[in-house]
Amino acid sequence: MEKKLSEQYEALNKLAEPGGTVIMGGRSDLGLPLGELKQAFGLEDNLYNRSMDNLSVRNAAGVYDACIAQLAPSVLLLHIGEEDRALFQEESGEFDRGCRELVSHIRSMTPGCEVVMVSQELPDAPGEMESVRELNRHLKYIAESEQCRYEDISSKHVWNPDQTKEVVAFVRSVGFVRPLRQKKPVYDLVRILYGYQDGETA
Repeated sequence: MEKKLSEQYEALNKLAEPGGTVIMGGRSDLGLPLGELKQAFGLEDNLYNRSMDNLSVRNAAGVYDACIAQLAPSVLLLHIGEEDRALFQEESGEFDRGCRELVSHIRSMTPGCEVVMVSQELPDAPGEMESVRELNRHLKYIAESEQCRYEDISSKHVWNPDQTKEVVAFVRSVGFVRPLRQKKPVYDLVRILYGYQDGETA
């Protein structure tokens, strides 16, 4: 765990209001522009990003305890696997066990928290795509077996100002003209946070 970032998160937690939605992801999640998205979409959710550069199934329970448990999230977007691709290829069973144990740990620490497993994005390198697809299949199966939600963001992100505006326009065009409240389907929130294109929104 990155000590400096962990200490920063612990300090921020003292200022945060518990019971919101927390993103627990890896390197690719560190730069999610939560403030801009909340403003653009009128989101009323309390959103907190507690991602770590080296998040893995091997250290995730410790990250949760140190950086997230104090927030008592009502929803946890668990974006795991970015740092576990080599482990998955070598020993998929260990990865699967780690994910299941992590979900169980989160629920024991924060009863009532809705754990949402978020897929990995497909890489540009063709040689890595099938491995990531298989990892996502495992994540989906684990989510089903652990009675978690599973959200597929395997298509590419669209982060740049022009494309983000297009996503905003799309969401508004299908009726999201009022602020999205926390009781809206998690799918809506994931769609906004990750701004992905799956063919329907392109």
